[in-house]
Amino acid sequence: MDAILNIELKGKSQWIRAKYERKEFCEPGGRFTYEEGTRDGMLLKRGRDNGQFLSRRFVLSEREGTLKYFTKYDAKEPKAVIKVDTINATFQPEKIGNPNGLQITYLKDYSTRNVFVYHDSGKEIVDWFNSIRAVQLHYLKVAFPGATDAELVPKLTRNFLKEGYMEKTGPRQTEGFKKRWFTLDHRRLMYFKDPLDAFAKGEVFLGNRDHGYSASPGLPAGTHCNGAWQYGVTIQTPDRCFLFTCESEGDQQDWLKHFNDVMSAQMSPQEYTMEALFKHRP
Repeated sequence: MDAILNIELKGKSQWIRAKYERKEFCEPGGRFTYEEGTRDGMLLKRGRDNGQFLSRRFVLSEREGTLKYFTKYDAKEPKAVIKVDTINATFQPEKIGNPNGLQITYLKDYSTRNVFVYHDSGKEIVDWFNSIRAVQLHYLKVAFPGATDAELVPKLTRNFLKEGYMEKTGPRQTEGFKKRWFTLDHRRLMYFKDPLDAFAKGEVFLGNRDHGYSASPGLPAGTHCNGAWQYGVTIQTPDRCFLFTCESEGDQQDWLKHFNDVMSAQMSPQEYTMEALFKHRP
């Protein structure tokens, strides 16, 4: 499991130092700390509305398949119960402004919820990251008993394909273009007023190009681009057209490459289910 649970590049230096220099991951009995099946501890969590980082208790349970957090250590009821199969976790030191910053995302009422946490100890935050992956791997092995580790590992936590600012207009395409922070999480394109917002202002599902999805440079003829940026991107879905602008041509081409790579990939059965949820969400 040690090789399976290697972490993304942003946290790899912390992981290497903790494992090989300080020997922190392996317990005396030879078992890694993130393989215990449960984890209970305090993390500094950013408040959804006030933006303050306050100490909160988090409890991860392999048996229940959940991650819970509590506003007080001795609180009887959790503030949130998160199913591990909906969780993604990524190291975000720059975005959070802390070298041990971790972004946890999960689905809540058909929308993506962001939770931003950190810990003063680099080892502790890496342990949490690996513990989440270990619990997810256990869940997937139960859900897909015939699957190999190589088939299941890609379903664990993943880095976002791209993040950054673009400007967008509204569905009538007559509103002014406004600057938004965009996160591309494979087939989910989410946009936020601020990079640390708890909920996206909107989400776009990017399906396969054979089913009416496309991404192209420029804006439709007659579009009044009253924003500061002039390098347009048009995304067409079966339901509507989305218009964005980028600050530079290089940024425009990079977004287009990622969009087209996603739209060229075949969709999995789970992604077809996700597409249906997008079409019927309130």
